[in-house]
Amino acid sequence: MEGWFADVTNVATPTDKFGNDLPQNASPNPRETCDVNDWYPFGSRLEFEMAEFLFTRSQMPQAQVDMLMRLWVASMLHHNDQAPFADHTDLHRVIDAIPLGDVPWKSIQAQYSGNIPDEGAASWMRKSYEVWFRDPNPIVENLLGNPDFNNHFDYMPYREFKPSGQRRWENMMSGNWAWNYAVHQRDMLAGDPSMHGAMLVPIILGSNKTTVSVTTGQNDYYPLYLSIGNVHNNVRRAHQNSLVLLAFLAIPKTDRENEDSTEFHKFRCQLFHTTISHILSSLRHGMLMPEVRQCPDGHFRRVRYALAAYIADYPEQILLSCLVQGWCPLCTAMSSDLEGGQGIPRSHMHAEFCIRAFALAELWDQYGMVGDLTPFTNDFPRADIYKMLTPNLLHQIIKGIFKDHLVSWIGEYLKITYGEAEANRILDDIDRRIAAVPPYPNLQRFPEGRRFKQWTGDDSKALMKVFLPACYVPPAMICALSAFLDFCYCARRNSLNESALECLQSALDRFHLNRRIFQETGICDSGPKGFSLPRQHAMNHYCHLIQEFGALNGICSSITESKHIKAVKKPWRRSNHYQALGQMLLPTTNQRLDKLAAARVDFEARGMLNTSNSDRNDNSRYHISHNPSNNDDDDGSDAGDDEIQMPDEPHVLNYVHLARTPARNYPSTLQALADHIDQPDLPLLVSRFLQFQFQDDADPNTIPSYPNISESLVSVFHSAVATFYAPSDLSGLGGMHSECIRSTPCWRKGPARYDTIFLEKDQDVPGMKGLHVGRVFIFFSFIYNNIRYPCALIQWFTTVSDEAHEDTGMWIVEPDFDANGQRQLEVIHIHSILRGAHLIPVYSQDRLPADVHCTNSLDIFRMYYVNKYIDHHAFEIVF
Repeated sequence: MEGWFADVTNVATPTDKFGNDLPQNASPNPRETCDVNDWYPFGSRLEFEMAEFLFTRSQMPQAQVDMLMRLWVASMLHHNDQAPFADHTDLHRVIDAIPLGDVPWKSIQAQYSGNIPDEGAASWMRKSYEVWFRDPNPIVENLLGNPDFNNHFDYMPYREFKPSGQRRWENMMSGNWAWNYAVHQRDMLAGDPSMHGAMLVPIILGSNKTTVSVTTGQNDYYPLYLSIGNVHNNVRRAHQNSLVLLAFLAIPKTDRENEDSTEFHKFRCQLFHTTISHILSSLRHGMLMPEVRQCPDGHFRRVRYALAAYIADYPEQILLSCLVQGWCPLCTAMSSDLEGGQGIPRSHMHAEFCIRAFALAELWDQYGMVGDLTPFTNDFPRADIYKMLTPNLLHQIIKGIFKDHLVSWIGEYLKITYGEAEANRILDDIDRRIAAVPPYPNLQRFPEGRRFKQWTGDDSKALMKVFLPACYVPPAMICALSAFLDFCYCARRNSLNESALECLQSALDRFHLNRRIFQETGICDSGPKGFSLPRQHAMNHYCHLIQEFGALNGICSSITESKHIKAVKKPWRRSNHYQALGQMLLPTTNQRLDKLAAARVDFEARGMLNTSNSDRNDNSRYHISHNPSNNDDDDGSDAGDDEIQMPDEPHVLNYVHLARTPARNYPSTLQALADHIDQPDLPLLVSRFLQFQFQDDADPNTIPSYPNISESLVSVFHSAVATFYAPSDLSGLGGMHSECIRSTPCWRKGPARYDTIFLEKDQDVPGMKGLHVGRVFIFFSFIYNNIRYPCALIQWFTTVSDEAHEDTGMWIVEPDFDANGQRQLEVIHIHSILRGAHLIPVYSQDRLPADVHCTNSLDIFRMYYVNKYIDHHAFEIVF
């Protein structure tokens, strides 16, 4: 028994396409689709997959498409055949003819409507601002009707409980907001027959500015995205067409003389709210009266829309909530005392009361409200902008607190304590320690430490993984940094129960306790003002917001940030950069990408893209895999070895397999291999391994007399792939995550690389006490009695204590050596490997020698931290 659910009853009842209730357990009517052999507007599967490959995946320039088609025609002349397309124009014509996924773009012009002086008027008052958008109603209809979302879609709010009775939060419909809204809708509107059985569709919005090029003149765009809360978080994180580009908002600009004026600031704010209200206006009817829509399972249902959440960073949250910079958009705590103040939750009702009761100056000073601005939510029923704002892990926590606060504060502490010259020496040594961290799949390298001018979100996330062991500052600072990292990793989990929320709150309490060191050392002001920082204050609201909206990784700005690449940056690069927005929208790039994505969904729903189904035109031999990430990086080469994979596979705990291709230039027998790698005891270790395979209670000191064991055929591999359930990390829809474990004498044409691993010691013991750590020196397989055994030769690491390190919260291990100072080695079956491990040296206070490098740091030091911050799965199992 995994737990139990409580659902809101009498909602999301199936209907026919006219909104009439169906009998209970009625099957959905078949979707209105074309024939299974109809590839219209394409002539065949080959044409569709070639179009998708050229336009979506390779993004081949038009001139190269023309050249490819000419070469194709030349190669097919003697077969009296032709290329799929004549040229790029023909390719675009066919894509434009796809009848699906076509929600057209349109634009409006906005202008200042206040009094404009006859003389001396600012330039922004006379300008016209263009806003491009699409109708959100058909966009939501397309999202609701996408069969790809079936089995990843919630039709009603629910409360999930574990067998222990603890409640669990994951997707948006598991949160209190959806439950309370649906119960209110059901109870308050029970007398309205049209509302009977209506399905709640939470609307999720997100926006933030992005710059596509600084070198060509600071080209800024302001995309607005839309998703729905019924779709599961893992689908939204993987995008899967569940996050849709809705609009490009205007970015008013003016001269330096007027850019800080109150009038211009208010105009920008009100323009933002007015245009969003106009863009969303077609959804208003569906918020008042249900609309019949087809759902991913094929059933029609009456649906009712509701504005649920808005993903934004702190400056944009201030803009959305019409507040003054420095105030909290979620509560009324005073900006001068955010940590000690006893603010009440903000709400639309409270804001309306204050606006009626107080003058504008009082609203500004006492409540941080800009009383003469109107949020767009005022135009929609039951919408409350203060209740829609979601936590922002990327900008508030990772880039805000970690980069802007903690890393900067540590640098300031060193300068105050040691002086400028010595502080720079220590900071250089910290940079060398960061650069010396052993490699790990997809771990960003910092060859110069953390000294780079412009930090990206990826830079900050990568540095968080390795920064803690590199610092040598007072223990309280280490504890504060460790507590902050614990908070961040807890908040990022794919799902949280009540115990996890307690851990989150405990980490926050430890952070608040230990950060006082920054006041005691003079880095921050003493008193309430010292920590009146909106981003740090926002951490106080995280537990409540998780209970409201579910796990935060499905409503974080990292989702919209990554969407910028596909929706804005790549289309901009494909334009000629002159009036690029029109080229990005009409009828090119984004629209064609949407059409191709919709065509793939349709063809897959009809079973036309299954590899087992051959095309009637016999083009199945040209099939191109849609998900190249499923190909294992296991050929032993140095190319692309650190690319993690996100396989769309069902949920299992873990499995490990050797590379598909053996490495070359190794002996083929066990004894010859032992001589080749200078491990003379390898046959003995293999014999002991076999002994334990067949006799669990055998004496490990007894050498079994297996015949011809030294002449057993053997193959060597330079890598293995570990696949494990890690839904909190980048993963496929089933939550499975794959990464490569390396054991090669030459990595990237340089020194050797021998990765470390976790092995399961006792599955009934949680955390590090149930795990072993080892280092792989060779992957190999051998044949005995016609059975192939995939194995690894490893060195063991042993924990130096029964508990994790008090300050860092990380376990410390040391490599095992025998009485002669030689590595303690053993042969293991690769199925005993859980996944890769990452170790970071326990550095001393001495300056790091110049010859220590990331390629040799695992061979030099006496002790190592087990890095639980390397990814979220490691954080969940290493405690």
